Amino acid sequence: MAQTLNRGPVSGTAGTPPSKKKPFLVDFYSTAVGKKYVMAITGIIGIGFVVVHMIGNLKAYLGVITEGDERVYDIDIYGEFLRELLVPIMPRTYVLWGLRLVLIAAVLLHIHAAYSLTVLNRKARPVKYQSPRDYQVANFASRTMRWTGIIVALFILWHLADLTWGWANPDFVRGAAYRNLDASLSRIPVAILYIVANIALGIHLFHGTWSLFQSMGWSSPRFNKWRRGLAVGVATIIVVGNVSIPVAVLAGVIEFDPDAVTHEEAAE
Repeated sequence: MAQTLNRGPVSGTAGTPPSKKKPFLVDFYSTAVGKKYVMAITGIIGIGFVVVHMIGNLKAYLGVITEGDERVYDIDIYGEFLRELLVPIMPRTYVLWGLRLVLIAAVLLHIHAAYSLTVLNRKARPVKYQSPRDYQVANFASRTMRWTGIIVALFILWHLADLTWGWANPDFVRGAAYRNLDASLSRIPVAILYIVANIALGIHLFHGTWSLFQSMGWSSPRFNKWRRGLAVGVATIIVVGNVSIPVAVLAGVIEFDPDAVTHEEAAE
């Protein structure tokens, strides 16, 4: 005689197909560790860009140089060099725009990762710390990261409208970097804006440079002195270099003279 087998209740999900596995990078980014890595990597890209951009801007101090039979501003030659990168292998300005797109993507990822980490931290810790955390090298810099980040992001948009697109610069001439720099920063409110924004950038870079080592898992008490020195050095060099330019323009050290050059570079 056949026996009846007693079976437990059948789960309603027994026939549900397994969910599709996410790509590794997407899955990794969904974690707090992944977001911290993205913050660090995009931060390194941002620091590299800021340093190179500052070095290029400092060419304004070189003034006019002689190239063949022509006299041109050195910073205008630098601008044309950027537009001619890898020509004729690549069409003109293609490499420059490629670098710009990489930078834009890095900025957007940096902002998204920062926001996502803030949300995750608030969910994990609804009650704020009641005492300062001893591993923080600078409480002021860490507490103001959000606000300095917002200031820097807004400043980037203004900077593009002012000296790249020319929308905010009534005397803008495409391709004439030295002339545009002088025309923009000769306006006292604009010069003050650049100074304040670069101080905010320095504060952001200080804590960002310090914390990226921790985000990448390279943190060690033995190296804290060197981390602090690097953070202070990067922030100081950027602030001093960038702030010196609007100060020099207001002081007349950097001043456009149309009679000093034989032509102005044209840009696309």
